[in-house]
Amino acid sequence: MVIRTIITIVFIIVCVAMSALVLMQEGKSDGLGAISGTTSSDTYWSKNKGRSMEGVMIKLTAILSAAFIVLALVLNLTMF
Repeated sequence: MVIRTIITIVFIIVCVAMSALVLMQEGKSDGLGAISGTTSSDTYWSKNKGRSMEGVMIKLTAILSAAFIVLALVLNLTMF
């Protein structure tokens, strides 16, 4: 019973962190920037996206989403 409470608390923390990370990320569309002819692929930051803060946020979102799925399955299995 105690382990289920701990997993539930971790699950809630992961949910809140993942929601915050998704809201902090930029959109993938070019928006009005596509009208001027400059694309995001022309910039230095788009070429080195894995090392930037945006790349770190994308990797962290993937890790948190995997943790969300695993914790949801564990919570479902410990229900009985």
